Amino acid sequence: MRQRFFFGLLAALVPALPLVAQPTGGDGFLFSAPHATFSVRGGFARPDASSDVFSFVTERLTVNRGDFAGVSVATDLAVRLHSRVDLLLGTGINTRVKRSEDRDFIGTDDLPVEQRTTFRRIPITAGLKLHLRPEGRTLSRYAWVPSKVSPYVAAGGGMMYYVFKQDGEFVDYKTLDIFSTSLKSTDVSAMAFGALGTTYSLTPHVGLNAEVRYERAQGALSSDFRGFSPIDLSGVGLTAGFLFRF
Repeated sequence: MRQRFFFGLLAALVPALPLVAQPTGGDGFLFSAPHATFSVRGGFARPDASSDVFSFVTERLTVNRGDFAGVSVATDLAVRLHSRVDLLLGTGINTRVKRSEDRDFIGTDDLPVEQRTTFRRIPITAGLKLHLRPEGRTLSRYAWVPSKVSPYVAAGGGMMYYVFKQDGEFVDYKTLDIFSTSLKSTDVSAMAFGALGTTYSLTPHVGLNAEVRYERAQGALSSDFRGFSPIDLSGVGLTAGFLFRF
């Protein structure tokens, strides 16, 4: 049911992304304040990786907590509610695939016991974006000029879908047998986030957008990882890209 809700929310968000108002304006100004902005950013995300499943993996395999950090892509649609407040809808993805070996054992063929771990997080969020200073100023009835720099804070919540998967060779630490298998866990869980960012205007319609965001969530693990507590899905991300005003 949670997965159906998650993908239903995604289906509701995607059609809203192309929202476009009249993009008319003059040299260095718009005819009116923008009704919405759309940003696309890329960067780096570092999960906290603080739950016991990560402790087990980093203890037994040649993996460190920092190895779960990886590439992140984020998109946001902000719809103006007030001169300094926007409704913020967003999604993104961050993922990392890490190859590793068992720290203590080798196979009977004198080769390493190798495996691969995949950790992927996909948030779908809604919240409020508060501009710490005016985004721009009105010069006349028909002219709006964006500020060169526009800092903001944002907060909200939503749902996070995750995948934690391991495949390859593993050691049964009771019998010391080596076996090949694939272990996988997925879930959709509630999440919250807070963000701090800024936009630097290049033109009335386009700006550079940078943001640091912290996400807080945890998810249930499947029977493949029976005996572990919920997986920690929290982490911090730093992204930068372009913002478009409409």
